[in-house]
Amino acid sequence: MLADLWPLYGLTIVTPHLQLRLPREEELAELADLAGQGVHRPGERPFLTPWTDGSHADRARSVLQGHWDRLGSWDVAAWRLGMGVFRAGQPIGMVTLRAQDFPVVRQVTTSAWLGIDHQGRGYGTEARAGLLTLAFDHLGATAALTEVFQDNHSSQGVSRKLGYEHDGISVDARDGEAVVSDRLRLTLQRWRQQKRPAVTVDGLDGCRASFGL
Repeated sequence: MLADLWPLYGLTIVTPHLQLRLPREEELAELADLAGQGVHRPGERPFLTPWTDGSHADRARSVLQGHWDRLGSWDVAAWRLGMGVFRAGQPIGMVTLRAQDFPVVRQVTTSAWLGIDHQGRGYGTEARAGLLTLAFDHLGATAALTEVFQDNHSSQGVSRKLGYEHDGISVDARDGEAVVSDRLRLTLQRWRQQKRPAVTVDGLDGCRASFGL
């Protein structure tokens, strides 16, 4: 079985409404098609990734390449776990948990996208809570980080709801202009104080070496 050779395929996170796991090839194609349809409305630019540039096929192929790159370049010293988000068996987006030198630093960074039709329903918050449960309660992280454009109100809301606190700013180029992002940090102490959905993590024992644990 695939999970015997690549144990991360056996890792599953289940929340009240969602399941997070590595997608199989056909599911990955569905996720790529979903992203190709758009992950934000025209005229908006909530991410550095130019999700509205190029054709539907261009955007879909970038999702495929990104996912394969994360798997193919996996290293204990620098890993990126990209998981499909499934609702009633249907893919609705992807979330990523990444870290460098995790066994020493014990910090992770999260990012995510959902198909437009699945936004505004609380799935983004629930999916992030699932990732953070894996990070804090099972991998032993001491902090989670994220960077959010100041005008990305939905992502800002998710982060604040989960207990992230301001941790400075960063500046990037977006469409030829400088744009400011808030750096946000969630500590283990703050995480333990937050109300959060029930989350079950299965299949981690076979994956611990992949995370350097």
